[in-house]
Amino acid sequence: MYYMICSEDVENSLPLRNKARPMHLARLELLNEEERLLIAGPCPAIDSNDPGDAGFTGSVIIAEFASFSAAQQWADDDPYVAAGVYSKVTVKPFKKVLP
Repeated sequence: MYYMICSEDVENSLPLRNKARPMHLARLELLNEEERLLIAGPCPAIDSNDPGDAGFTGSVIIAEFASFSAAQQWADDDPYVAAGVYSKVTVKPFKKVLP
Protein backbone atom coordinates (compact mmCIF):
# COMPACT_ATOMS: atom_id res chain seq x y z
CA MET A 1 0.00 0.00 0.00
CA TYR A 2 1.06 3.58 -0.53
CA TYR A 3 1.75 5.92 2.39
CA MET A 4 2.04 9.70 2.41
CA ILE A 5 4.85 11.11 4.51
CA CYS A 6 4.29 14.82 5.10
CA SER A 7 7.04 16.64 6.94
CA GLU A 8 7.22 20.19 8.26
CA ASP A 9 10.55 22.01 8.51
CA VAL A 10 11.89 23.95 11.44
CA GLU A 11 12.48 27.66 10.83
CA ASN A 12 15.57 28.44 8.75
CA SER A 13 16.09 24.79 7.84
CA LEU A 14 18.04 25.37 4.62
CA PRO A 15 21.57 24.92 6.07
CA LEU A 16 20.44 21.72 7.80
CA ARG A 17 18.78 20.47 4.60
CA ASN A 18 21.87 21.17 2.51
CA LYS A 19 24.08 19.19 4.88
CA ALA A 20 21.83 16.08 5.00
CA ARG A 21 20.51 16.25 1.42
CA PRO A 22 22.85 13.66 -0.20
CA MET A 23 21.86 10.98 2.34
CA HIS A 24 18.17 11.94 2.12
CA LEU A 25 18.22 11.70 -1.68
CA ALA A 26 20.07 8.37 -1.63
CA ARG A 27 17.19 6.79 0.32
CA LEU A 28 14.66 8.21 -2.15
CA GLU A 29 16.71 6.92 -5.09
CA LEU A 30 16.63 3.44 -3.55
CA LEU A 31 12.82 3.59 -3.25
CA ASN A 32 12.70 4.72 -6.87
CA GLU A 33 14.98 1.91 -8.05
CA GLU A 34 12.72 -0.56 -6.22
CA GLU A 35 9.75 1.01 -8.08
CA ARG A 36 8.10 1.92 -4.77
CA LEU A 37 8.28 5.72 -5.07
CA LEU A 38 5.19 7.47 -6.46
CA ILE A 39 6.32 11.07 -5.89
CA ALA A 40 8.66 13.07 -3.67
CA GLY A 41 9.63 16.69 -3.30
CA PRO A 42 10.02 19.71 -1.06
CA CYS A 43 7.53 22.54 -0.47
CA PRO A 44 9.17 25.89 -1.37
CA ALA A 45 8.74 28.65 1.20
CA ILE A 46 7.82 31.09 -1.57
CA ASP A 47 5.90 30.80 -4.83
CA SER A 48 8.89 29.64 -6.87
CA ASN A 49 10.44 26.37 -8.02
CA ASP A 50 13.80 27.78 -6.91
CA PRO A 51 13.18 29.58 -3.62
CA GLY A 52 16.87 30.35 -3.07
CA ASP A 53 17.64 31.49 0.47
CA ALA A 54 13.92 31.38 1.38
CA GLY A 55 14.30 27.62 1.50
CA PHE A 56 11.52 25.15 2.14
CA THR A 57 8.71 24.60 4.62
CA GLY A 58 8.50 20.83 4.37
CA SER A 59 8.39 17.78 2.13
CA VAL A 60 5.94 15.26 0.72
CA ILE A 61 6.82 11.67 -0.10
CA ILE A 62 4.35 9.08 -1.33
CA ALA A 63 5.77 5.60 -1.53
CA GLU A 64 4.82 1.96 -1.19
CA PHE A 65 5.56 0.13 2.05
CA ALA A 66 4.53 -3.27 3.42
CA SER A 67 2.72 -1.71 6.38
CA PHE A 68 2.04 1.50 8.27
CA SER A 69 4.73 0.60 10.78
CA ALA A 70 7.27 0.06 7.97
CA ALA A 71 6.40 3.47 6.52
CA GLN A 72 6.66 5.09 9.96
CA GLN A 73 10.05 3.45 10.59
CA TRP A 74 11.32 4.60 7.18
CA ALA A 75 10.17 8.15 7.96
CA ASP A 76 11.75 8.05 11.43
CA ASP A 77 15.08 6.98 9.90
CA ASP A 78 15.19 9.88 7.41
CA PRO A 79 18.51 11.76 7.59
CA TYR A 80 16.51 15.01 7.71
CA VAL A 81 15.00 13.84 11.01
CA ALA A 82 18.46 13.10 12.44
CA ALA A 83 19.75 16.47 11.18
CA GLY A 84 16.90 18.39 12.84
CA VAL A 85 15.34 19.60 9.57
CA TYR A 86 11.84 18.46 10.46
CA SER A 87 9.75 19.69 13.37
CA LYS A 88 6.91 17.28 12.58
CA VAL A 89 6.44 14.17 10.44
CA THR A 90 3.02 12.70 9.66
CA VAL A 91 2.50 9.32 8.00
CA LYS A 92 -0.90 8.38 6.55
CA PRO A 93 -2.17 5.62 4.26
CA PHE A 94 -2.67 6.91 0.72
CA LYS A 95 -4.97 5.58 -1.99
CA LYS A 96 -3.94 6.52 -5.52
CA VAL A 97 -6.98 7.26 -7.70
CA LEU A 98 -5.68 9.42 -10.57
CA PRO A 99 -3.94 9.51 -12.95
